[in-house]
Amino acid sequence: MGVKERKERDRQDKRELILQAAHHLFLEKGFDEISIRNIAEAIEYSPATIYLYFKDKDEIFFALHTEAFKIFNSYLGEVARVKNPFDRLIKLGEKYIEFTFANPQYYDIMFIMEAPMNCDENSEDWQEGAKAHSFLESVVDDCKQHGHFKGLDTKILSFTIWSYMHGMCSLALRNRMKIYLETERESIRKKSFKQFINLMKSL
Repeated sequence: MGVKERKERDRQDKRELILQAAHHLFLEKGFDEISIRNIAEAIEYSPATIYLYFKDKDEIFFALHTEAFKIFNSYLGEVARVKNPFDRLIKLGEKYIEFTFANPQYYDIMFIMEAPMNCDENSEDWQEGAKAHSFLESVVDDCKQHGHFKGLDTKILSFTIWSYMHGMCSLALRNRMKIYLETERESIRKKSFKQFINLMKSL
């Protein structure tokens, strides 16, 4: 490996270290409570070093957000190969659940942690997230073309489906299912998802 390659690898390693530290601190204390100095102290860097990689805290958040959605979108390849549109919608739900519980720290960044106040949801920072939502809407559209969801608006129905999935997953992730016995919780989630599928079939 040449000098140039070693420098680039060192740069990428440092960038990843910054992201890991920021991710941990954001989850532990909340985005608004963390400063660039806090992140620098956590990895024993100077704040000036952090600014060599990211212009501000918001850019760190968006880097984490993009990374999380890239991982989520990698789950969609298997979904896209399902030919029947309604079966594809079911598989999308299954993959959403699988991703959530395999990557809870990413799910928090994607859907639970409040985004920076000055963010622009239409900017390129949200492209990976927009890609995931567009995939959901395209599957719903395909279902409609095959006779499902007659008279229903694609955007509204897609939001309804996402809302259900997010609600179920976030309740479990944030330990909000204590009203149920621990031995029942997974079964309740699975049966709820199956019931939701049957409801979708009736539309």
